[in-house]
Amino acid sequence: MAGHSKWSQIKRKKGANDKKRSAMYSKHIRAIQAAVRSGGSGDPAGNLSLKNAIAAAKTDTVPVDNIEGAIKRALGAEAGAAEFKEVTYEGYGPGGTAIFIEALTDNVNRTVADIRAVFNKRGGALGNSGSVAWQFEKKGVLLVRDASETVQELAIEHGAEDIQESEDGLEISTAPNDLYPVQDALVGGGFAVESAQITMIATNTVAVSGDDVRKLLTVIDALEELDDVQNVYSNADLPDEDDE
Repeated sequence: MAGHSKWSQIKRKKGANDKKRSAMYSKHIRAIQAAVRSGGSGDPAGNLSLKNAIAAAKTDTVPVDNIEGAIKRALGAEAGAAEFKEVTYEGYGPGGTAIFIEALTDNVNRTVADIRAVFNKRGGALGNSGSVAWQFEKKGVLLVRDASETVQELAIEHGAEDIQESEDGLEISTAPNDLYPVQDALVGGGFAVESAQITMIATNTVAVSGDDVRKLLTVIDALEELDDVQNVYSNADLPDEDDE
């Protein structure tokens, strides 16, 4: 979620227990299959949605065999198979934070009911369409462990909009269409890219402290556990000790 370092998000997901990791893999498989069906192609070179879904899956260490199997199953899906729709929801969390949710569902009524229940039980509120979306923008984000000037110059030359240094390396932000050109340039230059994916970035953040930190993380965890929810973003700026 925004407010967290992207490095911290990856560490958190990689450290998930087996049950959570299995659920996370299932969500990626669903996203890959939906991208294949909506894009009409199992080739990521000609299907940007699929390319993004595969990149996200690899970032969360989904095995290549699982990814390839999902694509094959989607290409061979029979008529009448469940069709998943991309939907977004917006809400408010503890500490005055904004929450933006991306879901993939075959039953919108079920999904909105589940999301509303999480907010109602854990101190948040489901908002109307457009209530908080304006506080986020879609960006490409790459994580590179090499923080050298050469990497930064190469990234900027090929479209990087912003570069942030952390103890783990560089977080490079791009316009969505420039994500893969920057990635290709870095890989072509011999630099390893830890991850590259399209995400939502908060345009402004809200500092959260005290008990609101625990409450907010509880809301986000509960939303992420819902089968239909793919991604949860917040504009929370959390204390360093809660980054992981």
